[in-house]
Amino acid sequence: MNRIKKLTTASVLVAMGVALSPFSIPLGVARVFPIQHMINVIASVLLGPGYAVGMAFATSLIRNSLGTGTLLAFPGSMLGALLAGLAAKYMENKLVPVCAGELIGTGVLGALAAYPIAAFIMGRDVALFGFVIPFVASSLGGAVIAFVLLRALKHTGIFQTYIGGA
Repeated sequence: MNRIKKLTTASVLVAMGVALSPFSIPLGVARVFPIQHMINVIASVLLGPGYAVGMAFATSLIRNSLGTGTLLAFPGSMLGALLAGLAAKYMENKLVPVCAGELIGTGVLGALAAYPIAAFIMGRDVALFGFVIPFVASSLGGAVIAFVLLRALKHTGIFQTYIGGA
């Protein structure tokens, strides 16, 4: 896929992440936002780890600027995008490892990375593992949605045409 097509795809996915940000569900001190995680998985498969992480950062930055996100979006979405992207790259876009990368990256590593942000920057009294359940719920929902969507696209042939076309 050429660079213009990748940048266009990334832009559309970031715009979707920002536009759909009001559809988050509060759960404890975090927000369950499965759309961001769905986008992370799709970006990882279509564009690779670099684009996926950059898009997660851009979406989090725009959402925070608009007041529709929290600082906790940065570590969760970026670590999930990184692990999903690496899984896509090294596991030849097999969807289960990519979704597992998003789940582990966001649900576990992102949740643990969010603790110091919440405790020291945001001044919240939280437990070290307090974000794991909401982050797992959010990333699991998004990974399942992305799995179903990408699986359907693979079966129709649209996925191969998009990836293979210039």
